[in-house]
Amino acid sequence: MSRTIRKQLFSTVDLLRKTHKVLEGSLLKKQVNEQEVMGLLADMQEVAISMGTMIEQIYGEGEKTVKELEQYCETLYRLTLALQNLPECRNLLKQLKQQAGRIRVQVGKDIPDRLEAVFLPYKASMWDSLESIWKAAKEDEEAEVYVIPIPYFDRNPDTSFGKMHYEGDLFPNEVKVTDYQNYDFELRRPDIIFIHNPYDDGNYVTSVHPFFYSQNLKKFTEKLVYVPYFVGAGDGVAEGMALAKGVWNADYVIVQSEDEKQSYIRHFQKYDPRIDPADKLLPLGSPKFDKARAVRRGEVEVPEDWKKKAGGRKVLLYNTSLSCMLNGNEAYMEKLERVFDFFAGREDAVLLWRPHPLMETTFASMRPELYGRYRKLRERFIEEEIGIYDDSSDMYPAIGFSDAYYGDGSSLVWLYRETGKPVMIQDVNVQ
Repeated sequence: MSRTIRKQLFSTVDLLRKTHKVLEGSLLKKQVNEQEVMGLLADMQEVAISMGTMIEQIYGEGEKTVKELEQYCETLYRLTLALQNLPECRNLLKQLKQQAGRIRVQVGKDIPDRLEAVFLPYKASMWDSLESIWKAAKEDEEAEVYVIPIPYFDRNPDTSFGKMHYEGDLFPNEVKVTDYQNYDFELRRPDIIFIHNPYDDGNYVTSVHPFFYSQNLKKFTEKLVYVPYFVGAGDGVAEGMALAKGVWNADYVIVQSEDEKQSYIRHFQKYDPRIDPADKLLPLGSPKFDKARAVRRGEVEVPEDWKKKAGGRKVLLYNTSLSCMLNGNEAYMEKLERVFDFFAGREDAVLLWRPHPLMETTFASMRPELYGRYRKLRERFIEEEIGIYDDSSDMYPAIGFSDAYYGDGSSLVWLYRETGKPVMIQDVNVQ
C-alpha cells in the first residue's frame, strides 16, 4: 500500500474523530433531532466500511484494523438504538472515541510506511531505460516495487488500433512481473510511477493501451516520472520529443545533461514563454548508459549460433533505425542491398544486423509500398546466412559481442561509444 493511501487512512480517521464532536453537540441539545443524528451516524458508518473494504481489497481479510473498524460500526449501530437514552448515548460516544484512537494506532501498525513505486515498461527491449532505477528501488527497504509491463497496439495505416501485444514474459528472470490486470491503480494509488513512453495518442506506429496514457496515469499518483527511452549526444533534444504529452504531464523528467535540460527549456518557452519547466527536469544521465558500460564480451551471453557464424572473424554491429529509413525511402533500400552484397562471404568480418524492433511494423504502417521489398531483403539475409540476424528484445548482447559499430546515427551510437569501441556512421547516398 502506498504512503498516499496510508496518509488518506490517517486523514479519514481524523475526520471521524472530528465528527464525534459534531455528534456530541447534536446529542446534547435539549431537543435531539433524531433524523439529523441518524443521517450523521449513517455517514460515519459508510466511511468506516469504505476504510475496511479498501484495506481488505489490498491486504486481504484478517487485518487488525479491519476488526477494529467492525467493532466501531457495531457501536455506531448500538447508538442508533439508544437515541432516547442520553446516559447510554454518552457511554457509546465515549466508546466511539476510544475505538477511533485504537483504529488510528492500528493503521500505523498494519500499514507499513513504505513508498510504492510502479514501473510501466511496454516493450521488453526498452527495459534498459528503467532498469538501473528499478535495481536501486528494489534495494531500498523503504520501497515496495512493482514492474507492470503494459499492453500496446500496432497502428494501422489509418491510425486505428491493430494487433495487441503484451511482452510480460520477455523480461529477464530476475524481474518479478505483475500482471497489469491484477493491479488496481485507482485503489492502490502508487506514490510514484515511472514511464518510458511519452507519446500517449501521438505515436502513429504503436500506442500503449489508452488507460496508460500519461494524462490518465496522473489521476492515480502524486509523482509521474518520465525516463526517456532514447539517448543522444546530451546537447539537445528534438522538439517533438521535448513537447510530447508525457513530458508535459510528468512531474519529473530525467534528462542526460544540463545542456539537454536547457534544450527542453528552449522548446517549452518557444511554445509558450510563460512556461518554466526547469524544476521538473533532472539532469541525472540515463540508465541506458549504466547498462552499456557494464557489458563485456567475455561475460555477455549470446546464442551458440552467433559464435558459430562469427567463426573468429571481426563482428560489426549493423544497426538500422526508423528515422533514417523513413527519410531514405528507396535510397535506403538500395543501401541495405549494397551493404549485404559487400559483407556476403567475407572471411575477415561478419555483419551482426540488428534492425530497429519496430522496423517491419513501421514499413507496414508508414511505407506499405516498400514493405514487400524489405521483407525479401530480410529473408535473403537470413536464408543466405549473410551474417548474424538479431531480432531479440535485448540489444546489449549485440553491443557486448561486436568489435565495432556500423550503421545509422541513432541513439544506439551514443550507447556504443560508452564501450570505447570504434563507431562508423553510414551514409545512405554513398555507393
